[in-house]
Amino acid sequence: MTPLLHDTAPDFDQPIAVLKHCHNRIRKQLATLDKLLAHLPEFGADEQARQAAQAVLTYFEKAAQLHHDDEEQDLIPMLRAVAQGDDAATLQALAPVILQDHKDMDALWQDLHEQLTAIAEGSAAVLSASAVQRFCQRYTAHMEREEGTMAPMAMRLFSPEQMTQLGQAMQRRRGIATDTLPPQAPAIGQAVADLRKDYGQASLNETDVMDDPMLQFTQWFEQALKAEVNEPNAMSVATVDARGRPSSRIVLVKQFDERGFTWYTNYGSRKAEELQDNPYAALLFFWSELERQVRIEGRVERTSSEESDRYFRSRPLKSRLSAIASQQSAPIGSRAELEQNYEQVAQQAGDDPARPENWGGFRLVPERLEFWQGRRSRFHDRIVYERQEDGSWTRQRLQP
Repeated sequence: MTPLLHDTAPDFDQPIAVLKHCHNRIRKQLATLDKLLAHLPEFGADEQARQAAQAVLTYFEKAAQLHHDDEEQDLIPMLRAVAQGDDAATLQALAPVILQDHKDMDALWQDLHEQLTAIAEGSAAVLSASAVQRFCQRYTAHMEREEGTMAPMAMRLFSPEQMTQLGQAMQRRRGIATDTLPPQAPAIGQAVADLRKDYGQASLNETDVMDDPMLQFTQWFEQALKAEVNEPNAMSVATVDARGRPSSRIVLVKQFDERGFTWYTNYGSRKAEELQDNPYAALLFFWSELERQVRIEGRVERTSSEESDRYFRSRPLKSRLSAIASQQSAPIGSRAELEQNYEQVAQQAGDDPARPENWGGFRLVPERLEFWQGRRSRFHDRIVYERQEDGSWTRQRLQP
C-alpha cells in the first residue's frame, strides 16, 4: 500500500475552503480503509497495513471530531442567526440531519475502532467489510449534503466579518493562536457590564400552566426540542458539602418522569461525595433560544442497580470504557497517563464491559420547581410549584 500524502491546507481566512479541505482528507482516509480491506487477506497485518490502520485511527479519533465541532458549535449556529425565508426553512430541515449524522457516524466508528487498533498493533488482521461499507457510505452521503447545501449557503450569507469569526473559532479549536481583540478594545469588565439583551418572545401566566409541574416541564422540554435548542438536556447540578460550601457543574439529564430527574456519574466524584454528606441538590435548565429557565430543588437518591445497568449497556462502547478508566475528580499526573489508563481498560474490557460498581445514577425527587420566562425590561414571569406533604402541588407567581 502506498501512503497518502497530505495536500496543502488553505488558510483559515477561507474557513469554508478549510472545511472542504477537511472533507477531502476524510475521503482519502475512506479510500485508505477500502485499500486496507483489500490488502489484509493477501498480506495480513504487515508494516504497510499497520501504518495505514494507524493513520485512519489518528485521523478519525482527533481531526474528524474537530471538523464535527466546527459544524455543531460554529457553522450551524452562525447560519441559523442569519438565514431567512427559504434558507431558514432549508436549514431547519437539514441541521437535525447533520447532527444525527455525527452521532450515527460516531456509533459506526466504534465498530471499526477496535478492529483498526488490533491491526495497528499487529495482533489481528480482520476488518469487517460491512462495517467499512456502512461507515464510508454514511460519511460520503453526509459530506455531499453539506457541500451541496450548507457550504454554498454560508458563502452567500456570511459577511467578511462573519467569515473571519468562523475562521478564528476554527483556529482556536485547533490550538492556533489568533488575535481576536480589535485595537483599543474596551476593558473586559466594562464590556461585560454593558452586555444587555431585552427579552420578549413569550409570556407565562398562571392560567396557562398545567397543574402538574412535571407535565409543564415536559411541555417546555418538547418545545425546546422542536426549537432545536442547543443541548436542551444540559442542566447545572449544584450540591453542598459537609461544610456548607456549594459547587456546581453541567451534566446531561438522561430521564425525567413523575419520579424525578435522573443523571449518571461516578459515585466517587466530588458531586457524589457531597450528595453523600448532604442529599439535597438544585438543578437549572437554561434555554436561551426560548428565553426560559427552570429551577428545580429536591432530595437526591441513587437509582437501582438494575436501572444503572440498563443505562450503562445502552451507552456507546467508548463512553463505557471512559467511565471505567476514569476515577472522576481524582488527581492524575498528565493527559498521557489518563490515555494510558483508557488503553489498558480498552484492551482488557472486551466488547461488552460490565458497569463498574462505582458508577451509576442519581435521581432528584423534586420538591420545588420554578418556571422563568424572560420579559421586557427585566419584568420577567416566574411561576413556582411546591410539593405539599400529601404529594399535591401548589403554585403561585413570584415577583421578578
